[in-house]
Amino acid sequence: MSIDKLAKKIKLIIFDVDGVLTDGGLYFTDEGTEFKRFNSLDGHGIKLLKENGIEPAVISARNSKSVNHRMKNLGVKHFYQGQSNKVVAFNELLEKLHISADEVAYMGDDVIDLSVMTKVGFAIAVANAHDLVKQNANLITQKNGGQGAVREVCDFILKAQGKFDKAMAPYLQ
Repeated sequence: MSIDKLAKKIKLIIFDVDGVLTDGGLYFTDEGTEFKRFNSLDGHGIKLLKENGIEPAVISARNSKSVNHRMKNLGVKHFYQGQSNKVVAFNELLEKLHISADEVAYMGDDVIDLSVMTKVGFAIAVANAHDLVKQNANLITQKNGGQGAVREVCDFILKAQGKFDKAMAPYLQ
């Protein structure tokens, strides 16, 4: 099946955080406070998905207050942190949203993401992902994680579903 056809079926997209929504760097102040750098293009892409009926979610192995803040800012209702076994949160999302795995996309960068990537209908790897992750992906982005890769995928899905032009129309007036 073509990647356009896979993307056309998507109702839910799940993002990893470190290396996908961020550049994967772990930044700490001298006091030990962690902070992350998010890309504003990615954030707007997530908002566009939401506005066009595609639910975004986040599953991360790590815990971070900055992720809480960013997800609330973007209006992402489904975000799971501290998930060493990401399949548990994935299964909970399927049940909660009453969707099947083939209606889900997952975007990851490292081997911890494979447990979910191998179960979804549309598996996506960022350009700088681990080689094994790329081998198990239906789509590999042109951009690196934290550098607009999420927006690239958001636009791709909107185009595959015939929603991109309508989503862009307000900006072209």
